[in-house]
Amino acid sequence: MSISIMARAQARPNPSLHWPLQVRPALASETTSTPSDYKYHLVRVSRNRKTGPIPVTTTSANSCPPSCSFKGNGCYAESGPLAVHWDRVNSGERGDTFDALLEELGTLRRNALWRHNQAGDLTPSSPGVIDARLLIRLAWINKGRRGFTYTHYRPSGANLGAISTANRMGFTVNLSAETLQQADGYADLGIAPVVVVLPADTTKPMRSPAGRQVVVCPASVGNSDCLNCGICQQRDRSCIVGFPAHGSGAKRVEAIFFKEVSP
Repeated sequence: MSISIMARAQARPNPSLHWPLQVRPALASETTSTPSDYKYHLVRVSRNRKTGPIPVTTTSANSCPPSCSFKGNGCYAESGPLAVHWDRVNSGERGDTFDALLEELGTLRRNALWRHNQAGDLTPSSPGVIDARLLIRLAWINKGRRGFTYTHYRPSGANLGAISTANRMGFTVNLSAETLQQADGYADLGIAPVVVVLPADTTKPMRSPAGRQVVVCPASVGNSDCLNCGICQQRDRSCIVGFPAHGSGAKRVEAIFFKEVSP
C-alpha cells in the first residue's frame, strides 16, 4: 500500500464505528439489499451549467423508488445528454461499487460542496425502503464536507428515521415533492428540507397552500449555480425550493404537479 493511500485511509473516519443506536446497520442476513446490483459514478468537476464545477455523483436507475410519479413519465434524467451518461452507468460501463464511491468521496477536500445523484436516488434495501445502513455510511464519509441530495422515497416508516438521521449528521437529504400540497405535508414532518417541481414557465417566488415561501432554484433561471448558491445544502432553511419542469418530459411533469397528491 502506498504512503498516500495509507494516509487517506488513516484520515478517513471508520463508518462502522460509533453508529447511532437507532440506525445501527442490520446484518447481511437481515436485509434484502444487494449492493452489487447498484452502480455509482463520481465526476470530481462537473461540467453541468446548473451545478457548476462541483463533484457530482450518479447512481444507477434501479435505485429509484416505485412511488416516483416521474419514473418513465417525464424524468429530466431520462432525456438529453444526462440520459446517455445514465445509460452507461446503468449498464455498468461506467461507475463502481458503493465502497469504491466512499473511497473517492473520502478524498474530497474539507468543506467541499458536492451533490449526490444528479440522476438516481438513495440505495434501497427493498422496493420503496431506503437502506439506512448505506445512507448513514454516506453521511459519515460526508463529515467535514457539504454534501446534499434529493429523494423521492416516501418519508414514512423506516425511511423517515433514516432521512432524519442523515440530516442530523450533516448530510442534507431534501424531500422531493410532486405538488405544492405534498410539499406542505412533507414540511409538516419537520425532518428535512423540501423541494418541489413547478410548472416549466415559473420564474417568480410563490406561496404554498399553507403559506410557505417557495423560491425558484436560481440555477434554473440562469442567475447562479449550485456552487455559488448552495441553498439546497441548507438543512435548516424555512423555504421550499422549486424546480421548474424541464426536458422533453416537462409537460408530463406539469400534469402531475396540477394533480392533488396526498403526502
